[in-house]
Amino acid sequence: MSDPLMTYLPVFYRDVTEFIELTATEDVELQALQTAINRLFNDQFVLTSSEEAVRRRERMLEIVADPTTETLSFRRIRIINRYTTKPPFTERYLQQKLDFIAGVPGLVVVEVDPVDFVLQISVGVENAAVLREIEYTVNLLKPANLVYQPTTFVAERIGLLDQAFVIGLNRLTKLGSWQVGITPFSVRRSPVPL
Repeated sequence: MSDPLMTYLPVFYRDVTEFIELTATEDVELQALQTAINRLFNDQFVLTSSEEAVRRRERMLEIVADPTTETLSFRRIRIINRYTTKPPFTERYLQQKLDFIAGVPGLVVVEVDPVDFVLQISVGVENAAVLREIEYTVNLLKPANLVYQPTTFVAERIGLLDQAFVIGLNRLTKLGSWQVGITPFSVRRSPVPL
């Protein structure tokens, strides 16, 4: 509440001790009520919900969470993942879901071999909770006729350094006057970096 409750009362009440104390107490209660209303509003949405609301949704979805090792943001992402896994599923959809869970595109690579009926997923994630959620999502989304083959890889960065130069040629001959083997056709100029 932005304004104290006393500002809404007539002026002659502002000197009465009982009304000063009463409005001060009610201001505290109204502030607590406003905080509770804001928390209730934020709990309506998964991304802004509090720990208690996340815990309630996890009970509804039968998710066993470990708050000591899993962050609140990961737990929110897992709840959104469970809410949004509805058919039909495509390879692209599975790739997008797994990228969403991993948090970074490219840490999970989905490959489907339709001839051998193999779904191969390479994971470059080291967080155990994220790996468990990826495993759950794959088992939920994959068709029954595909064999799931998980593999892991280590995501590394490779740095490349490239340089470009312009190397010109000075032509030493004229048409019809060049002597083969005596005069070089052209001479290379020194390289100029770009």
